[in-house]
Amino acid sequence: MTNAPYNLAELNSALASSLFSGKLHYFPDIDSTNTTAMQAASARAEEGTIFLADQQSSGRGRNGHSWHSESGTAILVSIVLRPRIAPAQALWLSLMAGVAVHEAVANTCGIACDLRWPNDLLIGKKKVCGILTEISADAEQLRYAVIGIGINVNQHSFPPEIALLATSLQMETGKEWSRAELLIALLKSLEAGYQRALLAGNKIVIPRLEQISSYLRRKRVHVDEGGGYEGVTEGLDERGFLRVQTAAGVRTVISGGVREAK
Repeated sequence: MTNAPYNLAELNSALASSLFSGKLHYFPDIDSTNTTAMQAASARAEEGTIFLADQQSSGRGRNGHSWHSESGTAILVSIVLRPRIAPAQALWLSLMAGVAVHEAVANTCGIACDLRWPNDLLIGKKKVCGILTEISADAEQLRYAVIGIGINVNQHSFPPEIALLATSLQMETGKEWSRAELLIALLKSLEAGYQRALLAGNKIVIPRLEQISSYLRRKRVHVDEGGGYEGVTEGLDERGFLRVQTAAGVRTVISGGVREAK
C-alpha cells in the first residue's frame, strides 16, 4: 500500500458534492504544491481548487524551512481558499487546518495528535504534519489564501538530520494507511471547519484548539522571535496569537517558532 498511487476517480467521486468538486489537480512530482497553488490563485483559480502531489522537490515549511518528501508515502496537498476577511484575521485559517488534520487522523487512524502552535501536529515529541498558509492581500481584504498540508503517512524512516524530529503514522502504529482515505477525511473535515469558521472565526476555532493542544496553556516554551526567549504559555488572544508569560511580562508571539523548552 505504501507506494500505491492515488485513485483519482475515487477521490473525485468522494468529493463530488463538496467545495472541491471537479477542482482536483494531481502531479506525480512537483516542485511545491503551495508554489503552484499560489500561481494558480493569482491567475483566478476557483476557491476549493486542490493541488495534490506524490512527491515534492522543493517543499516548503514556515520560516523558510524545507519539507522532506519521499515518493508515494505522504499526503502533500495545497488548497486555494477565498474567504472575505481582513488580512489580520488570516491566522485562523492555519489554526482551522490544524484542527482538521487532528480530526482526520483521529477518526481514520485512532491517533490523537498534539498541536504545537500554530501549525505543527506532533505524536509524542515528533512532528507528523506541517501546515503552511500563504496569503495575498491588500490593506483591507484578503484576496486569496493557500493552505499547504504535509502529513507523514507511510514513511518507514527519515534522513539522519531529521530522524529525531519527525515521525509517520506508519512508524507510530506499525500499520500502513490509505493515503486516499485519510485525504478524503481531511478535506471533508477542512470544509466543515472552514464553513463554521466563516461564520464565527476564532470563536469557533480557539475553543477546539484548547481541547487538542498541550501547548496553549501552562507549557514552558522557547520562542525564536525577538532574539529568543522562554516563558510559560497563557492561551491565545482573540486573533489566535499565542501569549507567553515571561519574567518581563506577557509577550504575544506573532511569527516565531515555538518549541517546548528543555
